[in-house]
Amino acid sequence: MKEGKTTLAVKVNYAVAERVKHFCRERGLKYGFFVEKAILEQLAREELKEDLVDLKNLRELEQQAISLDEYLKKRRV
Repeated sequence: MKEGKTTLAVKVNYAVAERVKHFCRERGLKYGFFVEKAILEQLAREELKEDLVDLKNLRELEQQAISLDEYLKKRRV
């Protein structure tokens, strides 16, 4: 992954942008830092959702699993 900064131009609702700017101004936060942190947190939540779906699907297949020893015995034949 590249290090450094880049510009990410997105269109958002004017009221949302103003609310974020106001929030950051009141708390002395840098706008870019706040937005970057929010994006990273949302990415983490979305990835967790995907992981939970994968876990649920794999749990259903767990009954079909065999032990590692059993698998290795079959491979040796």
